[in-house]
Amino acid sequence: MEVLQLVRCCVTDTQTDRQTDSTAPDTSTEEAAAMGTPALPSLALVLILCSHTGVLSRNQEETLLKDLMKGYNKNIRPAERNEDVIQVTLKMTLTNLISLKEREETLTTNVWIEMQWCDYRLKWNSSQHEDIELLRVPSKSIWLPDIVLENNVDGNFEIALYANALVYSSGCIYWLPPAIYRSACSITVDYFPFDWQNCSMVFRSRTYSANEIHLVLTEEEIKPGETQTIEWIDIDPAAFTENGEWAIKHRPAKKVISERFSKDELEYQEVVFFLIIQRKPLFYIINMIVPCVLISSLGLLVYYLPAKAGGQKCTVSISILLAQTVFLFLIAQKVPETSLAVPLIGKYLMFIMSVATITVMNCVLVLNISLRTPNTHGMSRQVRQIFLNLLPRLLRMQMRPCVEGESCGSAPPRRRSSLGLITKADEYVLKTPRTELMFKKQKEREGLMKAVLQKITHELEVGTALDLCTSLAHAAPEIRSCVNSCAHIAAGTRQQNDFDSENEEWFLVGRVIDRVCFFVMSLLFILGTIGIFLMGHFNQAPSMPFPGDPKKYLP
Repeated sequence: MEVLQLVRCCVTDTQTDRQTDSTAPDTSTEEAAAMGTPALPSLALVLILCSHTGVLSRNQEETLLKDLMKGYNKNIRPAERNEDVIQVTLKMTLTNLISLKEREETLTTNVWIEMQWCDYRLKWNSSQHEDIELLRVPSKSIWLPDIVLENNVDGNFEIALYANALVYSSGCIYWLPPAIYRSACSITVDYFPFDWQNCSMVFRSRTYSANEIHLVLTEEEIKPGETQTIEWIDIDPAAFTENGEWAIKHRPAKKVISERFSKDELEYQEVVFFLIIQRKPLFYIINMIVPCVLISSLGLLVYYLPAKAGGQKCTVSISILLAQTVFLFLIAQKVPETSLAVPLIGKYLMFIMSVATITVMNCVLVLNISLRTPNTHGMSRQVRQIFLNLLPRLLRMQMRPCVEGESCGSAPPRRRSSLGLITKADEYVLKTPRTELMFKKQKEREGLMKAVLQKITHELEVGTALDLCTSLAHAAPEIRSCVNSCAHIAAGTRQQNDFDSENEEWFLVGRVIDRVCFFVMSLLFILGTIGIFLMGHFNQAPSMPFPGDPKKYLP
């Protein structure tokens, strides 16, 4: 109507101008005709007539929005009667599982929160408004149910972007705002890095109780006349970005009613979205577990070092122990600081550190046994029988068995210390004059055998057989001294051999103990490694989201 009135005014003004110009000289008309330019009012009329349809269609939504917002108060709940309860439906669409920080116990997700409700104040008759069925309204200008993430950890309860809300002619509102949430997630570290976690996101109205709004999960129509409740977190495969560390096993959603509270309290109702995720352990296997196992296996090689190389064996074992301590520090920086449980890889590191400590103790024990001598320790018959006969045969060690007639019957007498003899010799040297020490028993210094042979040769030259006997009788003291000297030398040599033999026996005992410890520690290391990591292998996420509930909560 306004456009038609404007056109009429333009036509009237044109007619008036023509009547006025008829009395005046027609110079302008002639100039305009000569230039071939139409009159200005005619041009304006054409432009208005061409654009009036676009103006009407462009301003219709604005007019409708102004009509709906007249007297609208966004702070008042859209209920026709005070006892009416507004039903709000919720649905979550997950686009990215950003991270799960175990040390901070926070889950970061990128989601879209879909909310729907009806506001009777935003109804209109589409036939009266150019058949407009849908209107996009700024979300901050209408009533919102104030639903927020209750278990957030950064203090930001609101969404990331207040997107426009879609308002239908029936008064129902569809709102799909995006959000990046950082929610609290209690971490269970018992089986790290073969663990799975159950994280949840709790949504609750911040200002309205169950007597004012009713929170439910969204229902979608799957067949004509048949609907289905969306009891899971929706994932769009085209928009979803898979996480490199976590795999989603279950994603159920539930409305939870807390009977401990009344309907007037905000905690009475809430909608909870669960994320049950399983860790992908390949990163930790390659960067932590395999190096740790390889370094720890080097500790078994110290038993192949000689039994007397105790210093080198202890050095290798302590170096391995320090390397394991570095791995323990790396794990401590990853898991949360909790005393409720010890992670699986932490248990394994404590186990192999205990093995390395026992190895060092074995090295010290074997070194102590290998360096024993008959002067300090005597070897009993039982020790010889067990460590030199029985165990070498069981361990397939190539070792000379202990013969019963040689030294196994009884332990050889312990060698007497020569400290007393040395003291008496020093006293004799100090008391005896030097000339007497130099010339006494010159014959003994020249040799007993020479003196004896001289006597026998002299008697043989001048005498008979009787004289020979007499000469032998004269030479008997020297012969006896020579035999005694030879016996003394033989006894000393035999005693030295027995001494060296027993030294070697102690060394062989150390070798046998080394071999026994090698087999024991190898068996302990292998069984412990397999047993600990099998515990993590069998720690899988449950087949059902909730124990005892057969529903899978999947489309």
